[in-house]
Amino acid sequence: MFRVILYLLLTVVLISMLRGVVGVIGKLFGDFVGAPQAPQARRPSVPSGGELKKDPVCGTFISTATALQKKSGGEVYYFCSAECRDKFRA
Repeated sequence: MFRVILYLLLTVVLISMLRGVVGVIGKLFGDFVGAPQAPQARRPSVPSGGELKKDPVCGTFISTATALQKKSGGEVYYFCSAECRDKFRA
């Protein structure tokens, strides 16, 4: 039983080492041939925060921090675009 556990442990170690070596070789080969790098994950440049409001024209939910606003009849309406704002009739 001890021998089986030892063989399994050695197999896991060898596979891990082989994956590491293949990864290094792959990276060196990619640098050598000039393969493009994978783009880094970036967050959108839209400011975070703000309450979500529903655009009364198209129904899209938009953050109050980035939405276009229109005051009509003492009430503030939020729009996702200038087109929706222009179509709105209050």
